[in-house]
Amino acid sequence: MKKLQRAHLSKPITPDLLMTPSDQGNVDLDVDLAADRGNWTGKLDFLLSCIGYCVGLGNVWRFPYRAYTNGGGAFLVPYFLMLAICGIPLFFLELSLGQFSSLGPLAVWKISPLFKGAGAAMLLIVGLVAIYYNMIIAYVLFYLFASLTSNLPWEHCGNWWNTHLCLEHRGSKDGNGALPLNLTSTVSPSEEYWSRYVLHIQGSRGIGSPGQIRWNLCLCLLLAWVIVFLCILKGVKSSGKVVYFTATFPYLILLMLLVRGVTLPGAWKGIQFYLTPQFHHLLSSKVWIEAALQIFYSLGVGFGGLLTFASYNTFHQNIYRDTFIVTLGNAITSILAGFAIFSVLGYMSQELGVPVDQVAKAGPGLAFVVYPQAMTMLPLSPFWSFLFFFMLLTLGLDSQFAFLETIVTAVTDEFPYYLRPKKAVFSGLICVAMYLMGLVLTTDGGMYWLVLLDDYSASFGLMVAVITTCLAVTRVYGIQRFCRDIHMMLGFKPGLYFRACWLFLSPATLLALLVYSIVKYQPSEYGSYRFPAWAELLGILMGLLSCLMIPAGMLVAVLREEGSLWERLQQASRPALDWGPSLEENRTGMYVATLAGSQSPKPLMVHMRKYGGITSFENTAIEVDREIAEEEESMM
Repeated sequence: MKKLQRAHLSKPITPDLLMTPSDQGNVDLDVDLAADRGNWTGKLDFLLSCIGYCVGLGNVWRFPYRAYTNGGGAFLVPYFLMLAICGIPLFFLELSLGQFSSLGPLAVWKISPLFKGAGAAMLLIVGLVAIYYNMIIAYVLFYLFASLTSNLPWEHCGNWWNTHLCLEHRGSKDGNGALPLNLTSTVSPSEEYWSRYVLHIQGSRGIGSPGQIRWNLCLCLLLAWVIVFLCILKGVKSSGKVVYFTATFPYLILLMLLVRGVTLPGAWKGIQFYLTPQFHHLLSSKVWIEAALQIFYSLGVGFGGLLTFASYNTFHQNIYRDTFIVTLGNAITSILAGFAIFSVLGYMSQELGVPVDQVAKAGPGLAFVVYPQAMTMLPLSPFWSFLFFFMLLTLGLDSQFAFLETIVTAVTDEFPYYLRPKKAVFSGLICVAMYLMGLVLTTDGGMYWLVLLDDYSASFGLMVAVITTCLAVTRVYGIQRFCRDIHMMLGFKPGLYFRACWLFLSPATLLALLVYSIVKYQPSEYGSYRFPAWAELLGILMGLLSCLMIPAGMLVAVLREEGSLWERLQQASRPALDWGPSLEENRTGMYVATLAGSQSPKPLMVHMRKYGGITSFENTAIEVDREIAEEEESMM
C-alpha cells in the first residue's frame, strides 16, 4: 500500500507556482507517518474484528437471562426498538469518527479540543475493564484445563474442598420420571468447586482482607496476558489475522452446542420458558431500560474499540454496510445463544425434577456453575465441557484485543514520533502493568474486587462519556458539517433517521438510562456478602473519576487559548487546523486548505493537479464546497 501511494504521488508533475510550501518541503514526512500507523490488510479483517469485539461473553451469559426475566419473546420488541434508536446510530457515529480522521480516542478530539476529556474518560474506563475482563478469561482457561480429564472434577462430592452440604444434584427416577430435589438446603458439587476450589473464597473475610494469592489463578492470568500480547504484537496486522479464527470458531461451537441441546429430553421445556411471550411486561419501564442496557453494553459503544478499529480502515471503506452487518449479527447471535443455553437448562431441570427458573442464572453463575453442572449429565461430558469453555475463551479474547488496541492506539497517536516505532515494546509494558494491577483479583477475595470493578468501572461514567460525544459532534461541531464529512467519505449523506437519532433520540435514551441507573442504585453484593460502605464509596469514586475527566479536559483546553473566557471557549470548541483525513490524497474540498503551509488561493485545483484528475469522491468534495459557499452567501 505504501509503495503504491508513493508511485501514485510521483506520477503528476506540478509546476512550482501551483505547489504549496508543504508540497515543496516536508509533506512526505506526514504521509510516511500516516502510512507507518498501519492499516487492515483486508476488508474482512475489520468486519471480523468488529463482530468479535461485539459478540462477547455477554451474549451468552447475560442476554438469555435478561430475556426470560423481562417477558421472554416479548422482550425482543423493546430490544430491537432500542437497537434501532440507540445501538445502530451510535455504532455508525463512532465508526465514522474513527475512519474519517484515522485517529484514536484521544487524538480524534481535534474535532473539538474542548471535549478531549471525553476521550480520556473512555481510556480510563477501558483500562479498568481490561484489567478484570482478562481475569474472567483466566477463569475460563482454568476450567478449560480442568476439562482435559476423563472425569470432570466438579462432577462428584467427596473432594477435600467439599462440605457436608454438598449433594450430587441428580434426580432419582421413579415410575413417573424424576423425583424433585430440594435444592435450597444443599449445594451442588459444581458450585463448591467454583467457590471453594477455584476462588477459594473461604480464605477471605471480605473485600478488605483478600487473603493469599492463588498461584494457579495467577499463572492462568499470566497466560491470558501472554496470549493477548502475542496477538496484538504487530497491532491490527496480527490481531486482524487472529480474528479469522476467534470470531468465526465460536459460531461453529455454538451450533454444535445448539444441535446437542435441542436433541436432549426436556429441551423444549427450557426453550418454551425462554421465549414464551409475556406481553404485560412491556407496560413496565424496567423492561425497556433493560433492553437499552443490553444493546448499549453488548455493542461496546463508548469504549473506543469501534473508533480504534475504524481508524485503521481505508478512507472510503463502506462502514454504513458494516454497521448493519455487525449490529444485526450481534442481535441474532444473542438470540441463538439463548436457544443453546436454555435447551440444556430445560434438560437439566427435567433431570433434577425442578422448575427451569430454579436452575437458570446469569453471569459467572451460569458459565462456571450451572452450565458445567449440566455438562456432567451428558455422555462424553469432558468433550462438551471443553468445547463450551473454548467457545468462551475465543469470545472473550476478541473483546480483550479491542480493549488493549484501544489503549495502545490512543497513546501512540498522541506521541507518534516517540511511541509508534516502539509500539510492540509499549504494548508489552501495558500488558505487564495491567497484569500486576490484576494480581489482587487472583487472591482468595479476588471475586469481591472483580464484582466492584464490574459494577462501577463502566456504569454511569460510560454513559456520560457517550452522551458528551454525541452532543459534541452533533451540536458543537455541527450535524451539517459531520454529515458533509460522511458524504465526502462514503459518497452519500446520512438520512433523516440517523440525524434524528443523533440529535434527539439517542441522547435522550442514554439520559434516561443514566437517570434510571442513579435512581435505582443498589449497593454491590456477591451472594450473601454485602460490601462495606468504604468499598461502595470507592466504586462510586471510580465512576466519578471518568466523569471528572471531561471538565478537567475542558479546563486544560480553555487555559491553552488566549482572550476572554468566551473567546477561549469558542476557540477551544472549533476543530483544530489539521483536523480532517490523515492522508493528503483524501483531503479534498474544504480540507485541502487545511494542509500544513497551504497558501494556494485555489487549493482544490492544486490537489487535482497533484493527484492527476477528478475522482467520483472529489466530485463529492466539489459539491460540498458549493453547498458551503451557497450557505455563506445566504447568511450575508
